[in-house]
Amino acid sequence: MARYLICVVLLWTCLTTHAQTLADELNAIADAHQLMGMTVVTVCDGQIDQIINTGLRDYTRELPFNNDTKLRVASISKAITATGLMRLVDEGAVSLDEDISTYLGFTARNPTYPDTPITVRMVLSHTSSMQDGSGYNGFLNATYSASGTPPGMASILVPGGNHYTANIWRTEAPGTHFAYSNLNFGVVATIIEAASGMRFDHFMKEQLFTPLGLSCSYNPAALPDIDDLAVLYRNQNGWSPQVDNYQGTAPSEPNLDDYLPGTNGSRFAPQGGLRASSTELARLMLLHMNNGYDPQTGVQLISASTMTLMHTPEWTYNGSNGDNYWGLFNQWGLGIQQTTNTPMGDIVFPEVTMLGHPGEAYGLISDWYFNKEAEIGVVFMTNGAWNGYSFGASSAFYTLEEAIFDAVSAHLDCATIQVKEQSASQPDVFPNPVRASSLIQIPGTGIVHLFDASGRCILSDIRLHQNLGFYAPPTSGLYLLTGVVNDRPFSARVMVID
Repeated sequence: MARYLICVVLLWTCLTTHAQTLADELNAIADAHQLMGMTVVTVCDGQIDQIINTGLRDYTRELPFNNDTKLRVASISKAITATGLMRLVDEGAVSLDEDISTYLGFTARNPTYPDTPITVRMVLSHTSSMQDGSGYNGFLNATYSASGTPPGMASILVPGGNHYTANIWRTEAPGTHFAYSNLNFGVVATIIEAASGMRFDHFMKEQLFTPLGLSCSYNPAALPDIDDLAVLYRNQNGWSPQVDNYQGTAPSEPNLDDYLPGTNGSRFAPQGGLRASSTELARLMLLHMNNGYDPQTGVQLISASTMTLMHTPEWTYNGSNGDNYWGLFNQWGLGIQQTTNTPMGDIVFPEVTMLGHPGEAYGLISDWYFNKEAEIGVVFMTNGAWNGYSFGASSAFYTLEEAIFDAVSAHLDCATIQVKEQSASQPDVFPNPVRASSLIQIPGTGIVHLFDASGRCILSDIRLHQNLGFYAPPTSGLYLLTGVVNDRPFSARVMVID
């Protein structure tokens, strides 16, 4: 019977004879790009391997980067926000295929497609048809500056709202087109609040960060030591602070006594406002690499099946079904980017595809990428570059990021990496090939999902138990089954014939 690999075999050349250490190379890169400061963490064999810091977290006070330095991590926040939502998915408090209107308390519809529900799954995968239209900045400014209750999400999503503009909604139908959007994750945070009854920042602390022993936060006022927080800089006739320039004085807690959770979770910047250290991001990376299990605390914080859903493609670029951001975004799961190693595109390590998320804001560049099967990963953040950032020569990433990725890939201590084949005990799909609309069986217990050749989810949350089966799609072609069966990752291709 056919046996399938969950990914390709990867071989990296061992370069332990290099005269320079990784720290030497990274310091040279920081000098060449005239960085204010930088932190890099490598993950190897499923463990934090090296932590390297250089430069200053605070230029005015000459405070250096160290292992406790936190930064405003920009859009990596979205992946962590999505991870928090998975706690509610596990509990059954949120359904990925539920209409978001159920949680928001008002009808949220693209006016061009009033009969098409927008699901949580669409919002997480940036296929909701929402985008950051011309009213978004005004909405966000009003949200952040509100002394009491901020404007509700209806004010930007519903025609007639104070911040509504027609270009908040795209012309494509929900679920059909990828458009990367910050607004999507304001909606995600609002759903978290509505389903939990908690403020978004409090929920993330209680349900994700504290169980892992982390002190990161979406609220800078809640950080244990404000001096750990790096200032972000741009060169504007000299180093100019852009954000988090607290100079040793912690900000006061916002007055949100009248705030009603579930009205506007954007208040806590779920799309980009997480303050975290590189080591804390590495711990969150290990949670993903271990399918929801935290090896440090020994806790299965999120079920393996739910975590697998996050890592399963929901959208794949086909040349016309989305904005792939100059080649950077070609595949997306639930809040998680999936690289495809497209030439001149989304290449982190050219030998292997990665899961993760990049970030950029206020002079910061950040990257958070890993491969579960190879058990490798990299976290990179800088708080500013004197000459800004130039586009790379071999990918859609910046030249600086390319240099970091190249140095890390050459110096990982796990230099020869064999991606593991699925266990020989993996159950087989039968029949395979299968006739259209005929019964498919997988002996075992678990949950799987069926995708077509373009990466679109055809059937989700297929529950397996004993000899129960499910019906093949009515259209012939090659399909992918992925999920967790018998408590192990499962992946198999299925050929449907007429």
